[in-house]
Amino acid sequence: MHVVSQIGQGLWNAFQMAWEVGWALVLGFLLSGIVQAWVPRPRLQRALGGRDARTLALATALGAASSSCSYAAVAIAKSLFQKGASFAAAMAFQFASTNLVFELGIVTWIFLGWQFTLAELVGGVVLIVLMWVLVRSFVSRRLEAEARARAVAADTGHQHVSAGRSGVGVWRRVASLDSWSDVAHNFRSDWAMLWREIVAGFVIAGFVSLLPMRVFNGLFVTDAPAPVRLVENVVVGPVVAVLSFVCSVGNIPLAAVLFAGGISFAGVIAFVFADLLIVPLVIVYRRYYGPRLTWRLVAIMFVTMVVAALVVDGIFSAAGLVPRHRPSVDSIVARGVSWNYTTFLNVVFLVVAAWLLALTVRRGARDPVCGMTIDRTAGGPTVVRNGRRYFFCGEDCRARFEAVPERYAGEPR
Repeated sequence: MHVVSQIGQGLWNAFQMAWEVGWALVLGFLLSGIVQAWVPRPRLQRALGGRDARTLALATALGAASSSCSYAAVAIAKSLFQKGASFAAAMAFQFASTNLVFELGIVTWIFLGWQFTLAELVGGVVLIVLMWVLVRSFVSRRLEAEARARAVAADTGHQHVSAGRSGVGVWRRVASLDSWSDVAHNFRSDWAMLWREIVAGFVIAGFVSLLPMRVFNGLFVTDAPAPVRLVENVVVGPVVAVLSFVCSVGNIPLAAVLFAGGISFAGVIAFVFADLLIVPLVIVYRRYYGPRLTWRLVAIMFVTMVVAALVVDGIFSAAGLVPRHRPSVDSIVARGVSWNYTTFLNVVFLVVAAWLLALTVRRGARDPVCGMTIDRTAGGPTVVRNGRRYFFCGEDCRARFEAVPERYAGEPR
């Protein structure tokens, strides 16, 4: 019975944390969907071939305007690299899309406070600049060319491009059902890519919160001199993130529990930055770019995460912005569910989410190859077969369908 009780308590803790930020997740994905659908990308993609500061700024802006899904960020960065973006620019996009996006900042603010959100933004910029310098220093043009050839040849499937219609002004977009349909399909696509990570993050945090305090004290140095504790925490933080297999927004509730358990301010920042170093993604890097570049990339990532966390800690310590109050684990996971502003916002944004999803049902069609829901009115590729029209997310899916149509159309062979 004790085991059953603990399992129930862990799941209840996870639900309470999810309830606390449910509205914020919907808001974050809504803003992300608007930016993805309404901000033109082709011009930016064509401008990412350089290694200068202007290219760095463009890549960072494009990444910040994209989905926070780590897997999607890696796939899109690879696609940009294939199409001519420099490796440094592709990596700047990848880091920005997981550290500078709306939903991450909102959820961080709710769980950890505004200081951590500001630290995430400042540290994200520091991390991207450091990464840019190290990639330019340790990734030669020759190695980059070899990696590009491998990325082009890699059997990585297709890339889902964001829905969007060009040549439409902002105010016309706001009043256009077609434009909101574009937003809705990006909203649904982001949730489809990321829901497993979000659920896993809350569940892991819910059960980690049940661990006794001695576990945290054994994992993170809490009673050593400040310099020793600082260095140990920023090194161990990313290692814990890698072993948790949770990335993107799913990292934040676990980061809050670790902070309550004793990890330092800098350790939390390093932990959150490490979402692009989990083992499944390292395997993806190896397939995309080859082993030589992958190990350099992993080393560069780890160094930049540790150094960026130390820099942010130094800046915030000098400015007196490091939080002095450390919440208890119970205050994070046992907030309860009652009629308050959180419940009101959850109801409001649940209605918003339902409306967006209804748009995808009303105007959407399922790609028979990849299963993605797309807007059938957006003018994407289609195929008519036996009197039925099939809709596709891109040319790759259409080509696969045309190669073996009976397989995807469910026809007898």
